Amino acid sequence: MIGYLHGKIKFIFDDDCIVDVGGVGYKVFIDRRTRSELKINSEIEFFIYTAVREDSITLYGFKNQSDYELFLQLITVSGIGAKTALNIISKISSKDFSLAIHQKNVNLLTSLPGVGKKSAQRMILELKDKLSKNSTDNDEWSPVESENNSFDEASEALTALGYTNSEIAEVFQKADRSSTTEDLIKFALKELNRF
Repeated sequence: MIGYLHGKIKFIFDDDCIVDVGGVGYKVFIDRRTRSELKINSEIEFFIYTAVREDSITLYGFKNQSDYELFLQLITVSGIGAKTALNIISKISSKDFSLAIHQKNVNLLTSLPGVGKKSAQRMILELKDKLSKNSTDNDEWSPVESENNSFDEASEALTALGYTNSEIAEVFQKADRSSTTEDLIKFALKELNRF
């Protein structure tokens, strides 16, 4: 099983690239965010997931360990295949995805490509315990730890306005723990508009 590749990018296609490792070209499927950062003849290191089937061996490449680990978790969810997992990773960071799972933020999850309401609910159910250890830094606010429902409600409202989970989490660290939902939203909008 191939777990790592270090070589040069020889060709870049829509969904994959060819990595030259010692004169051998490996076809590696990648997410769109990674694809946009690649340059022909540049050196690259990929964490590799090797999918072995009866009629094919497919390589999936990731530039960092957090995306690789998120991919491994996503493909354990029933109904989520490798291509859907790659599309999800193209649109959201592993940190924001973990926050969305712990917030049970179905709206955000269903905005990801290939994820319907049932898939989002399955992901929350199947991944909440697996992602809990690595979901946030120790000093970062997590809605799971909050006993105040106003944080969850304010977070949903801010997500609907287009703010990311990491932006919301950063602002909520500064907020008064006993704030109402309305106060939290006002406070967060005031802080976020400074960015």
